[in-house]
Amino acid sequence: MRGFAARVSVAETLRWLDTVKPALASELIHVTEAAGRILSQDITSPVDVPSFRRAMMDGYAVHAIDTLGATPYHPLVLRVVGTSKPGRPHDGPMVRGEAVEIMTGSPLPTDADAVLPAELTDGLAGGFVKVGDFVKVIDTIPPSKNVGMPAEDVARGCVILPAQRRLRPQDVGIISSLGISHVPVVRPPRVRLVVTGNELLPAGSTPYGAVISDANGPMLQALVRRDGGVVTDDSLAIVADDPVAIRDAMLTEADFILVSGGSSVGREDHAPLVLSECGELAIHGIAMRPSSPTGMGCIGKRIVFLLPGNPVSCLCAYDFFAGRSIRDMAGRSTDWPYRHQQLPLKKKLVSVVGRCDYARITIEGGEVVPMAISGASILSSTTRADGFVIVSESSEGFPPGKLVDVYFYD
Repeated sequence: MRGFAARVSVAETLRWLDTVKPALASELIHVTEAAGRILSQDITSPVDVPSFRRAMMDGYAVHAIDTLGATPYHPLVLRVVGTSKPGRPHDGPMVRGEAVEIMTGSPLPTDADAVLPAELTDGLAGGFVKVGDFVKVIDTIPPSKNVGMPAEDVARGCVILPAQRRLRPQDVGIISSLGISHVPVVRPPRVRLVVTGNELLPAGSTPYGAVISDANGPMLQALVRRDGGVVTDDSLAIVADDPVAIRDAMLTEADFILVSGGSSVGREDHAPLVLSECGELAIHGIAMRPSSPTGMGCIGKRIVFLLPGNPVSCLCAYDFFAGRSIRDMAGRSTDWPYRHQQLPLKKKLVSVVGRCDYARITIEGGEVVPMAISGASILSSTTRADGFVIVSESSEGFPPGKLVDVYFYD
């Protein structure tokens, strides 16, 4: 067993991750499945919406000039020569002195230039107006009144939705209205979890004796899903602390390999050596607490993260590094995926220059109370905590009353 000769800073680690930034992969899916997905390219309208002049209310398509001077005391009479309904337009002529009964959203006859609302007529006493009947107009309307014009919603050739947009229900509605059946979206990154440990039982098993139930696997699966990734089916089995078994798991076809456990420098910590033999171990040992034994590198196009087995360290390392990369490939923001707020410290928060600290905290009376910095195996410290504060490597900590950025777990 041996210690780390040196540790890489968090800032240097993030710079390295930017050099191996994976390209976005795209796939086409049906528009009905696209809500919540990230667009991989702009959506440009192939059509005008609407593509025709349409009635904006129920009434009569008319020549506006035929209503000039109409009042309840001096009504003007128009003859009804047809009906226009949604999807069933009136296709005959309509000359001066004539009107076409029309429903909201229906196409205007070619010769009409306005829609007279039904309430501005008195119709026929005792019944519905039919073709051949006459309507009495009791008010004047100007040209284009109550008429929806072509392309007033969407114009052909315009970018209606930009790439990298997370699609909302109304977004997929407008895509469908353009006649686009399949949508180009970012393919979710494929993530292989390699949870190692001879002492581990499958998730949810009852621990006994010296064996414990896997906590990191379910936690990592939930984190990957949160960040837009898809966990591969072969991620459920526990992998033995064996170099051959770990190597075989690392060589799985995926975009990201997340190894949980065996990342340090002990006798049973095989993952760093296996990664260096199969590919590149670019970083091993980071100046942070917890998560100091984190490592990362590449095997071909796969990006491999070696996450500590202690649950809090695993969570911290994932959020600092793996989650950031997964969100990036998923087309999402690389920012912390937590609500955050500036609040004052109730007690001092101590750290060490040269080391980044991930401090769990609680909130008492609107003030921040440091809960724990160490205790990487105490996962309950994160369930009891309201959130965490990051102390950068350039700081020795913060005094009481200092405003700090709090990231809330909820």
